[in-house]
Amino acid sequence: MSVSIISRAKWGATPWDRDPDSDGPAHVALSQRREFFVHYDGGDPVGRTGAAVPRAIERAHLAGGWSGIGYHFVVDQAGTIYEGRGWERQGAHCPGFNVTGIGVQIAIGGDQEPSEAALTACRALYDEACRRTGRTLAKRGHRDGIATQCPGERLYAWVHAGMPANDYTPPDATAPQDDTEPSVARYRVTVGGLEYGYGAHGDHVTRVGRALVAKGHGDHYRSGPGPEWTDADTLNYSDFQRSLGYRGADADGVPGEASLRALLGTLPGQPKPKPTAPAFPGRQHFRSGANNKYVTQLGHQLVKKGFGSHYRSGPGPRWSEADRKNVAAFQRAQGWTGSDADGYPGPETWRRLFA
Repeated sequence: MSVSIISRAKWGATPWDRDPDSDGPAHVALSQRREFFVHYDGGDPVGRTGAAVPRAIERAHLAGGWSGIGYHFVVDQAGTIYEGRGWERQGAHCPGFNVTGIGVQIAIGGDQEPSEAALTACRALYDEACRRTGRTLAKRGHRDGIATQCPGERLYAWVHAGMPANDYTPPDATAPQDDTEPSVARYRVTVGGLEYGYGAHGDHVTRVGRALVAKGHGDHYRSGPGPEWTDADTLNYSDFQRSLGYRGADADGVPGEASLRALLGTLPGQPKPKPTAPAFPGRQHFRSGANNKYVTQLGHQLVKKGFGSHYRSGPGPRWSEADRKNVAAFQRAQGWTGSDADGYPGPETWRRLFA
């Protein structure tokens, strides 16, 4: 299936330069993309078709104070793909992943069944994204990045089944899947002002290599490590990423900020950051029936920040509707709306609450 995309101009998007001093959302290099996030519209079924679909989303996002539609692309039930932020602009679809993640909304809501045409178009868009970035992007549902019901049970199950589509064959059916040994990633990224990956050179590259050896991940070196980034650095770094629990495209052997901090303790040339928040304990601690110290910790911090109005007593260790409502109030204060402010804390909510 070839990928045909209706441009912003053709569906009538508001120009990014409505503010004369702004060119719209920041540009992002394709080499920074790591994930492909699938979203839905929310709790209610969607009856709109055609260009009315992206126009309605844009109106809602502009009303929320955003610079325009937050998704990179939107797919309607007919399988038509509409350009939102496109391939090379920062998204506004999932806090913490708006640079590394490409966000695509399939225009359904609630328990609505996605059409086969929509699923096929989304899968083709995913394969095109992998082709353009030169890597296998991790397949994600919105809830994999933040605590939310999005993209609904149907789409979430589809994403984690591998995004199958009838009568559609991916461009390279023999390509490695997410949990196989990665190919050598031949691209370069910039982290903390320094380049890493294919073609990078400098003392900071040597430092990474020595740190890999010190942590027991130097098996691929025949000599060195040295200042020139080589395939051996990529393979050793991939081994290190896997030791952190990364898999598939997340263990491609090219440093990201999180793994580099885990390896070195800080980014080269920058002071070690002071911890601003305790580590997020996991979403499972904030669900119906949960009873643990993290709920109490969360509640006390909500009260400290001025978001405890729904408590009649406490806070305490048992998760309650009062906890959820207070979290939702805090999320809305961050400018989040809809399913992003559903009251269930994720890593970004936790980080901002304790910052």
